[in-house]
Amino acid sequence: MDRLEDLPTRVGERPLTRQPMPHQQLTQNAPPALQEALFERARALPGVRVAPSRVSVPGARAFYLEPEWARGPSEAFILGHEFAHLHPPYDGSLHLTLPPEQAERVVERGWGEFHPLVAQGALPPTYVMVYGPRDETELEVVWRIFRASYAFARGEGMKPARAGGNG
Repeated sequence: MDRLEDLPTRVGERPLTRQPMPHQQLTQNAPPALQEALFERARALPGVRVAPSRVSVPGARAFYLEPEWARGPSEAFILGHEFAHLHPPYDGSLHLTLPPEQAERVVERGWGEFHPLVAQGALPPTYVMVYGPRDETELEVVWRIFRASYAFARGEGMKPARAGGNG
């Protein structure tokens, strides 16, 4: 499992985001072609099913793990077996889950920020917004972060736990 230890630092300033709800990326948005490239890669992962998100804005496409693949801890899931969602094209960011040390690394290196409800204690420190990729190089980094989230939801590199997340 990639622990994102050598994650590069994102170039430039952080984009502006809307907080608290809906938590959205307002500037430096990913071009639609890069959003679709990320979407196509993610939907092709084994055990992944795509459906509308049950927790995000209308038009957000969620990535769910089929029950037999969902072996991560409950904190690896947003709701049910949803472990990530891609916001609509006007935004292009993602919300996803990562182990706490990886989530911290993503934030420290400028690739994202914690969901505002993490600071309030309403969500675990596994829930982050990852900014949409601005170019092909960033697409590869965001894809790497997405795969780390997928591995977390699958329970890779973790001690065996109950299967299935929180619903």
